[in-house]
Amino acid sequence: MVDAARTRLTELRHALLTHHKALLDSERARYDHDVERIKTSGQLLNLVLHDPFFAWLHELSELIVMIDETFDADYAPTAADAARLLAQARTLLTPAEGGKGFRGQYFDALQRDADVVIAHGAAMKVLVRLEAEGRDRSQ
Repeated sequence: MVDAARTRLTELRHALLTHHKALLDSERARYDHDVERIKTSGQLLNLVLHDPFFAWLHELSELIVMIDETFDADYAPTAADAARLLAQARTLLTPAEGGKGFRGQYFDALQRDADVVIAHGAAMKVLVRLEAEGRDRSQ
C-alpha cells in the first residue's frame, strides 16, 4: 500500500510540474507582451520569485513542494497522504471565474491560452485516474 501511495504521488507530482511549466510559459509570454521582454532565465527566476505578476503561481509551486516534503518525511507516504494531496490538487485546479488568488488567475489563463487548456486537460485526466485508483484500493 505504501508503494502505491508513493507511485500515485510521484505521478501527481509529475503532472503538476508539467502543468506548472505550461502556466509559467503562458505567463512569461504575457509578461513579455504586456510589461517587458524577459531576456534571461535568471531574470525570469527573479520575477517568478519576487514579482507580483507571477505571485499567483506560488500556490501550485507550494503544492509540489508539499509532495516533495511528504517524500522526505521520516515515514513513507500513506494512502491518506496521497488522498489529501490529491484533494488539494483537485481544489487548486478548479478554476473560479472572478475568484481570488490562484483559482481566479487560473480561470483567466484558461480563457486566453489554448496550451493552458490542453495542460489542464492532461492534468485532470491524471488526477481523475489517480483518484479512482485510490478509491479502488480502499474498497
